[in-house]
Amino acid sequence: MFFVPDNTQIAGFYECDDCFERFLSVQIAPKIICPYCGEVPDMEIGPDDVLETAHESAHLIKVIEGVEEVEKMDGLLSLAVTGGDYEWL
Repeated sequence: MFFVPDNTQIAGFYECDDCFERFLSVQIAPKIICPYCGEVPDMEIGPDDVLETAHESAHLIKVIEGVEEVEKMDGLLSLAVTGGDYEWL
C-alpha cells in the first residue's frame, strides 16, 4: 500500500488506468506515475542512451483537503485493501 505521512493537509485521490489501483498521494497533478505498476525512468544515462519517458497512468479523481479528511480516506482505503476490522468506524 501507498501511505501518506501523518498530519497531511492535502492529498490527491488517484486511480491507475493500467492496474486499477486506487491510492492517495501528496503529489497533486492531473496525472502521475502509478506507485504500483509504473516505473520512474532512470535519469542517469550515458551519451549513447535514450532518455525514457515517464508513463503517467494514474489520474486524479478528487483532491482531499484537511487533516481529518485525509486520515479518514487513508483509513478507508486501508480497510478496503486489507478487509480488516471495521469496528473502529
